[in-house]
Amino acid sequence: MWTVISVLILIGLLMMIMEVLVIPGSGFAGLIGIVLMAAGVWLAYSKEGIMAGHITLASTLAINLLGLIIILRSKTWKKASLKAVNTGRVNQIDKKNLKIGEKGVTISRCAPMGKAKFKNSYYEVSTLSDFIDQEENVEIIRISGNKIFIKKIEN
Repeated sequence: MWTVISVLILIGLLMMIMEVLVIPGSGFAGLIGIVLMAAGVWLAYSKEGIMAGHITLASTLAINLLGLIIILRSKTWKKASLKAVNTGRVNQIDKKNLKIGEKGVTISRCAPMGKAKFKNSYYEVSTLSDFIDQEENVEIIRISGNKIFIKKIEN
């Protein structure tokens, strides 16, 4: 019977660890883990006696408390957290360098958003009407905040 009790408690602990590290936010794995640990402690009380139940309860609580202390230490989260820096950015438009009427070329298809090149710099652009294919000549018709609106230049 101790094998069943131990397996229930260990699977419960594993489910709790999964709740914290693998599938946080759902609560389902953590709830199953608590139920399995409680079932293991209940089996210890009912099948092995009061003293064995007390020992099983105390050891289960001690293991959970130790796990909580380890998880809450900042060094643990520093090892598990991402250290990559997001270098993405939105258009940073230099209004001295880029003006309405400026001509350029689309780098990607604008449907209705895409990329275009003006004065050897790449910008994310939008078209107000039709789709514009790649490598088409375009002109800036409006700059609103960090958005550049273009139109196709008809040859």
